[in-house]
Amino acid sequence: MNLDAKIPEGPLADKWDNHLFNMKLINPANRRKYKIIVVGTGLAGGAAAATLAEQGYNVEAFTYNDSPRRAHSIAAQGGINAAKNYPNDGDSIRRLFYDTIKGGDFRAREANVYRLAQVSNNIIDQCVAQGVPFARDYGGLLANRSFGGAQVSRTFYARGQTGQQLLLGAYSALVRQIGLGTVTMHTRKEMADIVLIDGQCRGIITRDLLTGEVESHVADAVILATGGYGNVFFLSTNAQACNVTAAYRAYKKGAGFANPCFTQIHPTCIPVSGDHQSKLTLMSESLRNDGRIWVPKNKGDKRKPADIPEEERDYYLERKYPSFGNLSPRDISSRAAKEACDDGRGVASTGYGVYLDFADAIKRLGRDKIEERYGNLFEMYERITDDDPYTTPMMIYPASHYTMGGLWVDYNLMSNIPGLHVGGEANFSDHGANRLGASALMQGLSDGYFVLPSTVPHYLATNGPFEKVTKDHPEFKKAEAEVRDKVSRLMSIKGKHTPTYFHRELGKIMWEYCGMARNEAGLKKALELIPQVREEFWKDVTVTGDAQNLNTVLEKAMRVADFLEFAEVLVHDALERDESCGSHFRTEHQYPDGEAMRNDKDFAHVGVWEFQGVGKKPLRHKEELQYENVKFAVRSYK
Repeated sequence: MNLDAKIPEGPLADKWDNHLFNMKLINPANRRKYKIIVVGTGLAGGAAAATLAEQGYNVEAFTYNDSPRRAHSIAAQGGINAAKNYPNDGDSIRRLFYDTIKGGDFRAREANVYRLAQVSNNIIDQCVAQGVPFARDYGGLLANRSFGGAQVSRTFYARGQTGQQLLLGAYSALVRQIGLGTVTMHTRKEMADIVLIDGQCRGIITRDLLTGEVESHVADAVILATGGYGNVFFLSTNAQACNVTAAYRAYKKGAGFANPCFTQIHPTCIPVSGDHQSKLTLMSESLRNDGRIWVPKNKGDKRKPADIPEEERDYYLERKYPSFGNLSPRDISSRAAKEACDDGRGVASTGYGVYLDFADAIKRLGRDKIEERYGNLFEMYERITDDDPYTTPMMIYPASHYTMGGLWVDYNLMSNIPGLHVGGEANFSDHGANRLGASALMQGLSDGYFVLPSTVPHYLATNGPFEKVTKDHPEFKKAEAEVRDKVSRLMSIKGKHTPTYFHRELGKIMWEYCGMARNEAGLKKALELIPQVREEFWKDVTVTGDAQNLNTVLEKAMRVADFLEFAEVLVHDALERDESCGSHFRTEHQYPDGEAMRNDKDFAHVGVWEFQGVGKKPLRHKEELQYENVKFAVRSYK
């Protein structure tokens, strides 16, 4: 497996600008000769499709939703980072770069992260021009708020709807190109495989979710922007339809899967209330700006929060991390919450919850100001829990949220398969072992608006013109047949249990043995249990309905089948990475105060897995990480 990251030469601050100049271009008259497929229409995919089409390329965009507006990017609530330094509080491109490297526990590429920080400022200008209604201060200037892992205010926001508003901006750009005929939009079509011809990615296979028809689509380059794999834990903050299928099918065709064990647990989710739940609800991290997190000091204290006096409360983040307090990074805040609950001081009916209290902020700022900042989030919380957070503290607990791992890509965001590019959460490139809050939207739009629209044409110019290929090519027909065979196999089992039953069983294993805390014994146990669940699935799953009509059970079954294979890759990665770093916390590797203990000597690299067959241990490769502009340091937020 060739893992050449293609990082440009020269000083860090000049790499991207020099690379932009040195990349090959295609003149406007020739761009219409090329076709590009974009799978996924969230921020990364929608922005890439719109921008490439505006440049003059023929673009086909695919989503399994009924509209690009339903992409899961709408669920990102709190904000988007940029280094504009409007508050004049010491921010800069270099500080955003360093905060991101440190936040990722020194497990991300310097060059990619610096480019992300550079491009961040352009994103804000782009979105303002599109009409995104960012919050503004009294004088009309764009407002900023603080977020976890930073001591400056660099997060731009639109109340608690930032992801939705940014997606509407990208969607408006995409719809304009659809109207002009430069983008062909395919809705309710799910990617089932990629197709390689002479080692190059030349298209995809889709299944129409309304008719069941399996179809081939040919292109000169393919972009996957299909999100993360957090639903491998079953209960997560992701929409139920979010899945690993597109990335995993590319992995089975030879694409390297990088750092799958880097899975982020978000600290501010509404706690689990019982086995009836099918997903968890995220409460924006922006709430930690004004909310104070605490638990009772005494074990088993079941009094109402209003009845617990101040001196009997433990504001544990403020106590343990005085420099960052309630704005400590997500992985650290999540483990601290788990530690408090494991100590018997948790709240909620299950004992797995902590308080997020706004009483002090309301007293200081007034209810109107808090409502102005977080009103829609408070309303959402009250609708779900029937508690009024203006008068009673919210209850929160960590849950599976974002995945920093993904398909391996080089500096140009191309996988090790020529022609297969990967953007947004589907790639591994920018966050390392932990993602700072408000950086997901930043990466998605960076990739979609500014990186892929330059690097994909460079690939086309460097490797084209391409051999004429049609959907009648044997490789397309072979891939179509494999998809149909899988559908037929699932429909024929007629067992006793639903796909959701097996997904829940897998989730229990993953959360128990590969969740917030991991150890060698537990990970080895998971590798014993996952194949058992997978074997039972293929013997006893039931798929009702038929394959020629809308069938959400069949959709679920196909996605769960991929999760049951992919979960082993994730656990293998967690077992092989014998250190603690960021979100990957191995209990064998911690300092006496409970903080994560990295092993820079042996694990300052990207772990990249190569498919060897279902049920067989994949082959692990390394991309060594070179740090020339930052020095390794113990990651401290105290």
